[in-house]
Parts: sequence; structure tokens; C-alpha cells
Amino acid sequence: MKLTAHTILITGGATGIGLALARQLSARGNRIVVCGRSEPALRKAHAAEPALLIRRCDITDDASRKAMVSWLNTEYPELDMVINNAGVQYRRRFRDESALENLEAEVAANFTAPIQLIGELLPLLRRQPSAAIINVTSALAFAPVADIPVYCATKAAMHSFTLSLRHQLKVTRIRVVEMAPPIVETGLGGGERSGGTSGQRSMPPEDFAAEALAQLETGQDEVLVGLAAGARKMGEALFERMNGS
Repeated sequence: MKLTAHTILITGGATGIGLALARQLSARGNRIVVCGRSEPALRKAHAAEPALLIRRCDITDDASRKAMVSWLNTEYPELDMVINNAGVQYRRRFRDESALENLEAEVAANFTAPIQLIGELLPLLRRQPSAAIINVTSALAFAPVADIPVYCATKAAMHSFTLSLRHQLKVTRIRVVEMAPPIVETGLGGGERSGGTSGQRSMPPEDFAAEALAQLETGQDEVLVGLAAGARKMGEALFERMNGS
């Protein structure tokens, strides 16, 4: 896949993996629109990388998301790539009364809202000579850790959805790619590592972005970085190793 001269939307693009991808794709000569919920984070990203275009948007909010889609259709009708990167993560212990706190928000951010965004952007993407939808999942989609069960389940669901979407769109000019990071040094989950990943080496977001984009250029439908490749191969066989007895 050629990674120059695109107009790209990156959700959750003001920090972490999203920002690293945005900066490196911008440096390759692409026009990058990053969206996120935090205005201060967006402004900080723009200050660090003035070429980035920023848009405050909560993709889980129907009105906010649809307003952004309308804006993109008007201001950037050449949009030909979307990277669904935004996500949240909560620890949950189902022996505790607080186990269901923020449940709907976690499922929406990681799974249902990206699907809604894809559906709303498809008419625009289908007008392009070629286009791409890139869904960021996780190594934990294949080998979950037990203390962040809903996060892992939503990533597994997005993996499954991506397979089906790729099949449905194979007769179109839209490529559908899954990008699965390993454990990356971001603020996800409040910056606190889950118990199942605490013993695993983490990767700086800039290193992840460089490796992911290098794989993406080769035309792979699944971009598996670091331990994500092993997790994809071994799947649930890793569960006991990652979660202890």
C-alpha cells in the first residue's frame, strides 16, 4: 500500500499510538485529520505537529460523530483512509460491586462507535479511486488478560468484525486492514498496566508506528507487531501463561 498523498482520519489521534501514526504519516506527505474528545490534548498535538488538522469529536456521541462526518464530506471530500484507533480500557473484577461501571462507554468506544463511523463514512470512501479502513485491535484480541475482560472482548469482537467487513468489501476499491499492537507505552487504562501484561516488555508508540507502517506498505491485511504475531498464532493457548494460575 502506498502511504503518501492520502487524506487520513485518525480517531484518538491526539495521544499515544494515534499521535505516533499521525506524525509519521504526516511526514510521508499525507494530510492528517486527528479527532479526539479532549480539546487540550488536540491543541497540544497540533502545537507539536502544526501540519495536523484537529477536530474535537466524541465518536460515541451520535451528534458529535455525525457532525464530524458531515464536516469531512464538505471540507475534505478526498478523504480516502480512516484509522479507527480511539479506545478506552477499564479494569473489572466481577467479584466487586463496581464491575459494571463504565461498561456501556467501554463497549461503545472500542466497538460500536467505530462500526457506526465506518458505516457513515463508507459513501465518501466509495467515491475514491481507492480507499482503506484500518481497525486498530490488540494482541489481547487473541490472548485476553482476565483483569481487563471487556476491553479484550471488544478487541476480539473488532477482529471478528474486520474479517467480515473485509469479505463484504472485497468487491469494492476499499481495503480493510487490521492493525494489532503489542503492549505499547500509552496512557490507556490510566497508564496502569493490567496484571496479565505487567511482566511483558512494552514498546514506545513511535517504534510501533514505524513497524506497523512498514508492514502496511507491504500490502498485508493483518499488521501484527511484536507479540501480537505470536498471540495471533497461539491464541487462547497463551491464556494461562499470561494470567497465572
